[in-house]
Amino acid sequence: MEQNNKTATSTLALAALGVVYGDIGTSPLYAFKEAFAGGHGLTPTEPNVLATLSALFWAMMLIISIKYVWVMLKFDNEGEGGVLALTALANRSAQGVMHWKLLIATAGIFAAALFYGDALITPAISVLSAVEGLSVITPALEKFILPVTIGVLTGLFFIQRRGTGSIGKLFGPITLLWFAALAVLGTVSIVQNPVVLNALNPMYAVNFALGHPAGMFFLLSAVFLALTGGEALYADMGHFGAAPVRLAWYGLVCPALLVNYFGQGALVLRSAEAIQNPFYLLAPDWFVLPLVALATAATVIASQATISGAYSITLQAMRMGYLPRLFIQHTSDSQRGQIYIPAVNWMMLVGVIVLVLEFGSSGALAAAYGIAVSGTMIITTLLTIFVTLMLPGAARLPLLAGLLVIALLEVLFFGSNLSKIASGGWMPLALGLFLFMLLSTWKRGSSLVAEQRCKLDIPMASFLCSQPDVPRVAGTAVYLTADPNTVPSALFHNLKHFKVLHEQTLFLHVVTKDVPYIEAEQRLKVIQIAPGIYNVALYFGFRQEVDIPLALQGLDAHGVTLGSMSTTYFVARSNVVDGFGGMSSWRCALFSWMTRQSEGAASFFNLPANQVVELGTKVVL
Repeated sequence: MEQNNKTATSTLALAALGVVYGDIGTSPLYAFKEAFAGGHGLTPTEPNVLATLSALFWAMMLIISIKYVWVMLKFDNEGEGGVLALTALANRSAQGVMHWKLLIATAGIFAAALFYGDALITPAISVLSAVEGLSVITPALEKFILPVTIGVLTGLFFIQRRGTGSIGKLFGPITLLWFAALAVLGTVSIVQNPVVLNALNPMYAVNFALGHPAGMFFLLSAVFLALTGGEALYADMGHFGAAPVRLAWYGLVCPALLVNYFGQGALVLRSAEAIQNPFYLLAPDWFVLPLVALATAATVIASQATISGAYSITLQAMRMGYLPRLFIQHTSDSQRGQIYIPAVNWMMLVGVIVLVLEFGSSGALAAAYGIAVSGTMIITTLLTIFVTLMLPGAARLPLLAGLLVIALLEVLFFGSNLSKIASGGWMPLALGLFLFMLLSTWKRGSSLVAEQRCKLDIPMASFLCSQPDVPRVAGTAVYLTADPNTVPSALFHNLKHFKVLHEQTLFLHVVTKDVPYIEAEQRLKVIQIAPGIYNVALYFGFRQEVDIPLALQGLDAHGVTLGSMSTTYFVARSNVVDGFGGMSSWRCALFSWMTRQSEGAASFFNLPANQVVELGTKVVL
């Protein structure tokens, strides 16, 4: 049994290589050279190279190896990670204190918004930096870099609707080959110049910071590029579990990355001109073209992981009420987590192509990279500190002290990245603020709509006390309602216009909990509130697909039978009108537009199309 567990862990660790570590694994293509590029770049002298490697090594140890791989993987929300899962966990820890809940929700929404900025830049900078290896083969190929990059990215986004199940099996082996190549190339270079190993001493970074504080401040923004992707390994832990993610990091990814970075440093110490592209110049001439192909494959895998992450966080945001319902296509019959969201896919494709054309090189894009990721990292640390504060006992104090030190370091990284605002860093911040506005507007607008309906709708208790004297017709009516304490507006209009009530009436309320999964036996709660009338609550986790007909199959155990052709689902669709009340006019118009883009409840909840009646209602905000 123990042998089987070890084998399963090793298999999952291999699968995690591409999905979890694709982003951080492709950072050697551009991270080290950026320390010596641009207006604030260092001169590639031995003290500067050793200081850079020392800062990079210890930053990776503190932020990735300790904070994310060791600490954050313990802060899971019933097995799920990521900033929204952590937000839900912190929300539960707040124990009903409203001002804490508001701060936590705001932080979580903003971190999620920043994630989309990262999700746009990662495919652009990764694939572009890989294809730039063509210019190392011969300068004549430089003119093909942009067309090839756009072609690769366009192909990647176009295959999303087909799913990644068939090619996903290759992700692990290709990424394993990639990390092996990183380690071999770095080792060969270090052997030729082992003096770079002195950079393992943190005093090289400390002395540089003391002697050149301004230089270290700007250096941190380049060092941070080696850490991008750390948030992804926390977000993807739910797919593989903590043990395989840790095994892959400590056993292969971390050593391979560090060996390659130190190998690039050794190369630059031997030849300062190599700083133009130290990654590809590590390879012998005969291996450059195969390395370009391998790097392109690795960056496509990293981009795929980021795109899948964007789908996943969009789904979570919808489930938690921060986005309207969007069309979701499931691309696998066996893996429910493999989804495709067309609206997100095509917006990302346009955004990525615009970035490639606008910036034109991985070096220029590096200026825009880092701000979104460092902002998300700070929010993650602050939420973790809050959850830790809520824990009982004194054992939390050492963890709190460590988290505060890491938070201080991340603030320095964020401040350093802010220095790149004028050269492109404004883009992810602007995008993050725009998306924060969308997410918060939808949440606020949805709350106001619910409040208005509570004022207009008839209380359920009043309805039950004085049921209308109308004929009962054969069949079952299922009314979807957001509030089980009020009569759904669809039923009100039914009684007003058709003056009938079905023999069996169900008021159905879908509840999304702050946990990722709800077991099937806890899914359904049924209360009979009058003869033939039932309150039905369906409970789902924020990562689960809501399939109402499938979930309602459990009604038989509660003495309620649904006929497949005698059941009708009634859904109300709101038409929002600005009443100059709870929201400004422009936010009301934005909310109204988002409402119109929302997918109908019928398809979102997997209701059978020929059994749905949709009724429109006007809501004045």
